[in-house]
Amino acid sequence: DTEKDIVQLQADPRLFELYQFDRKVLLQLKAINALKRRESAQALYTFIESLPRDPAPISLARLRARLNLKSPVFSQNQTVRRAMEQLREIGYLDYTEIQRGRTKLFCIHYRRPKLKPPHDESAENPQLPATPGDVSPEMAEKLALLDKLGITLDDLEKLFKSR
Repeated sequence: DTEKDIVQLQADPRLFELYQFDRKVLLQLKAINALKRRESAQALYTFIESLPRDPAPISLARLRARLNLKSPVFSQNQTVRRAMEQLREIGYLDYTEIQRGRTKLFCIHYRRPKLKPPHDESAENPQLPATPGDVSPEMAEKLALLDKLGITLDDLEKLFKSR
């Protein structure tokens, strides 16, 4: 409006994808900068960030193939695990490593492109209530005994991971 000397800015909806892409690139730069000189972690970050929301478990073999390393498989597995741990350390993701048969899988619980925890942690990591029907009576009795001893499932998980 030239009479009132007012300028109105209006976003072009056709450029929405471009704006969204710019934001994603900026978020990626934040994580990449936090992972300086950690090329394996950077490569896994870009791969994991491209996955859809709530991805299916990712096999260790798939992550090894993604890194395209030429070292022995044992060494490649160590590299993948170290890179995943580095992603956890910068606050990008949380995961657990599970085994189905002979296949090792990484279950990604959440991803944080901004590398900051949300104000409400429960929004990011919802805890599903355990229903008594999911556990056999024998297992429920064992869990109750562990609870009386002050041993949590997290304690058991740490114990088994350390071996």
